[in-house]
Amino acid sequence: MKVSPNEPFQLIYTLFDHQYLGYLFESFVIQKDTEGRLTFAHQNISAMNAAEFADGLDEADYELIKQMDSMQADTVVKHFEKKRIKPDDYFLKVFDPKNGDQTKQDEIRAYVERRRAKIMPLIKGKRLFEMGNDGEPAWKEIEVLEDEASVLFHFRRNEENTHYFPTIKHRDEKIEFQYKGAYILCNDPAFIVIENKLYSFQKNVDANKLKPFLNKKFIAVPKKIEDSYYRKFVAPLVASFDVYAKGFDIKTEHHDLKPTLYFSELASTNGQSMELFGSNGNANTDLLQESKILFELKFKYGNHSYKADHFKEVNVHVESEDDDYTFYRIRRNITQEKKYLKFLEESGLALRSSQVTVPLGKAFSWIEDTKKFLQDAGISLVQNGKSIKRYFIGKSEMTLEIKENIDWFDIHAIVKFGEFEIPFKVIRNYILKNIKEIELPNGEIAVIPDAWFEQYAELMAFSDEGNAEELQLQKHHISLVKELTESNLAQINLKGKLLKLQDFDKIDDFEIPQGFMGDLRPYQKAGYNWMRFLRSYSLGGCLADDMGLGKTVQTLALLQSVHSEEEAGTSLLVMPTSLIYNWEKEAEKFTPKLKILNYTGGKREKNIKGFSKYDLVLTSYGIIRQDIDLLKEFHFNYIILDESQVIKNPDSIISKSIRELYSSNKLILTGTPIENTTMDLWSQLSFVNPGLLGTKSFFKKQYQLPIEKKKDEASTKKLYSIIKPFLLRRNKSQVATDLPEKIENVRYSTMSAEQEEAYEKVKSAYRDKIMKEIDAGGLGKSQFMILQGLTKLRQIANHPLLADETYEGESGKLEDISYMLENAIKKDQKILVFSQFVKHLKIVSKYLDGQKIQYTYLDGTTKDRQGQVEKFQNDPTIQVFLISLKAGGLGLNLTQAEYVFLLDPWWNPAIEAQAIDRAHRIGQKNKVFTYRFITKNTVEEKIMHLQQSKKQLAADLITTEESFVKNLSKDDLVGLLD
Repeated sequence: MKVSPNEPFQLIYTLFDHQYLGYLFESFVIQKDTEGRLTFAHQNISAMNAAEFADGLDEADYELIKQMDSMQADTVVKHFEKKRIKPDDYFLKVFDPKNGDQTKQDEIRAYVERRRAKIMPLIKGKRLFEMGNDGEPAWKEIEVLEDEASVLFHFRRNEENTHYFPTIKHRDEKIEFQYKGAYILCNDPAFIVIENKLYSFQKNVDANKLKPFLNKKFIAVPKKIEDSYYRKFVAPLVASFDVYAKGFDIKTEHHDLKPTLYFSELASTNGQSMELFGSNGNANTDLLQESKILFELKFKYGNHSYKADHFKEVNVHVESEDDDYTFYRIRRNITQEKKYLKFLEESGLALRSSQVTVPLGKAFSWIEDTKKFLQDAGISLVQNGKSIKRYFIGKSEMTLEIKENIDWFDIHAIVKFGEFEIPFKVIRNYILKNIKEIELPNGEIAVIPDAWFEQYAELMAFSDEGNAEELQLQKHHISLVKELTESNLAQINLKGKLLKLQDFDKIDDFEIPQGFMGDLRPYQKAGYNWMRFLRSYSLGGCLADDMGLGKTVQTLALLQSVHSEEEAGTSLLVMPTSLIYNWEKEAEKFTPKLKILNYTGGKREKNIKGFSKYDLVLTSYGIIRQDIDLLKEFHFNYIILDESQVIKNPDSIISKSIRELYSSNKLILTGTPIENTTMDLWSQLSFVNPGLLGTKSFFKKQYQLPIEKKKDEASTKKLYSIIKPFLLRRNKSQVATDLPEKIENVRYSTMSAEQEEAYEKVKSAYRDKIMKEIDAGGLGKSQFMILQGLTKLRQIANHPLLADETYEGESGKLEDISYMLENAIKKDQKILVFSQFVKHLKIVSKYLDGQKIQYTYLDGTTKDRQGQVEKFQNDPTIQVFLISLKAGGLGLNLTQAEYVFLLDPWWNPAIEAQAIDRAHRIGQKNKVFTYRFITKNTVEEKIMHLQQSKKQLAADLITTEESFVKNLSKDDLVGLLD
């Protein structure tokens, strides 16, 4: 009966049980009557005519119709049989009980099952019916349930057998399915119809595990086969599904993942004895043939080890003792396992099925280049196998010196494999004959690095044997000498200043200048000496100490020494705008005698002649860009760049502008000399010492591409040797003995223009209200209004969104917080972020979400506090913990954190100290660096001054905001609201 697409209709899906193919589906359209009810007018719909009823179809319907078409009997026959044959005849033949084709039966059933598996997930949200015996498509409707059911497998062991049965729950209610006429529509994943309801399941349950129980209460497993049954059947169930057991134990074990990379020799040697030197003292060059190395990655959890190609979330091991069985569930960290595989692939070792075979030379070059990264990543490198050959995997190094003689160059080299020194002539013979393995005195086999074959091939070929110790290179090979020297492959005798630069341990100790009002820790004094040393040779440098180690104070000591001299001139200090105030405060504290000009703002006086009146001019990168035509006309003593990574792009306008400035000395400060690529380093060091690293194109070819694309450790070493005298970098671990237990810092933030406008508006309104209330009723009766007003101002100082949800502008403090977070995260450090305002934490969490940075979170509503703590402590991918001060200021042990950020310091320093002590406590191995974020020119900054002036107040350990307010005088309030 034809259905009109112009009249109301309903698309339905109908299932019926085919004699040979099992349950099949068909799609129909049924006409509706004026009441919206289904009529008997219906017609089959297929991909051929579906477009006629497009108004009632969605994308899922088109896919369903397509899949249902492909499983119809005639379509199945056409797929498996090229000859034209009727479906009934074909199936009678293939499925004949005696002479049928079992292989073909299995293929056909699998073909239909695959289509059912595609259909079932799409059927949700659709109307499904059972077909009547008369072919009526809408005979009985089946309710398609949206929510997935769960299956619990039960095992009850007794002295005679083990009973096994499953139970089904849906929406926390047990579903009786046995002896209910239930039938299975799809096996994998399981879909089952029970009393006219279609159920799907969590965890991709295989319906074959339910099928035996449709008409059976349980299965009894005899005791004589229980061991095999437990290991082959029960163990996989325990690994993948929820299991309730009685009579044996199921224990879940959590072990740390320990990746181990095994390597072993794949090809055997020629069987000759291995001796380093022959009887005549010459190298025995007929030792070994190049073989191949097999690498294999395994993941260890406790005593259990798994190949890197078998990824299972849970593995189950069965152990029995005295007739007692225990199932141990080992949870694996599949995400981390895959990261290790990716790490190895990116480092040049692409494993396939957990293994890879690499030629000998390339294998040990890879080990030499990558072993530090393996160690840093936590991957153990272990030699495997029972071969008598034990490989040396320590450090291989060659030191080459070329001395100019009368008519030739003498070549002297020291070759070391770990503690063993090998004669250079021996190595030369091995390289010339392309022999890669050499036996060390302790019996280990060292593999000569491939790089030596490449780097020294010309030198070995051109040189002649001279005296007993040295080789000779004729003077006409001067170009080769120059190339080796410039490439840092050889050293030559140098005189004067450069010689002293190479002997970097002999830097003079310079006196702290008069007028400097601070104390330098030993490592800071060393940094000051280093800067003074460079200045004495008119060389620039990069101070790249870790965040919090005091680059500012070291630089101020240098500037004080410079400007204590007569006619020292004027120095220029360039930085991001947000740091101007920080430098002003630090200079005021440590170098109060220096005359400082703040050359920023729209009202700055653009008169460079006036610079001569000052020791130091502070300005921003933005001002440099705007005023470069003016500033480049002034000759500065020092140009110092703070956060010098701003000029990391040599082609940027600001980088080009900075290079136009003129000075006698240059210095740059950064905690991140390399943010993205090694070209960042070129741009910054080429500013302080032009020509140090050659042209940009030379640097890219010689260093950037080999280091970044090939992970070439040799190129890295070359580069380091060049920059070593001009870059000083200390991290916390290096200077730990010189640091106090806690390093406390204040980070001053500048409000954005919109933020400042919002702050001033609220400040004016509350100032009038508070003063009126005080005049009318005195301070005592104005406490609530005072607290309310100060809290409002404090919120705006953090971020106006805390006080006004409609605010759309920026926050200077949030900008600083995000910058500091990014800095610490890049260095793989963990940070605690405290705030008294949950809303403030939410703002920071929104930023972290946007940057796809994982974090843990704790406030008063957090139920699983310990779970959040353990996640932060134990998961290396989580570096940030957001904590409300009230909920997390006490009772937490967070010793993995190295940084503590206090977003909104306020009333009570003792409360903040307690928060800091979440990280700074017994068990903490790292120094704790604390940063208090203060928005300048707000109540935050002014309250800090009040705390300093009211020492007795601080000593009383005020613990509430109300008690703090009670101790404020009217003059104090006037100052806060001024």
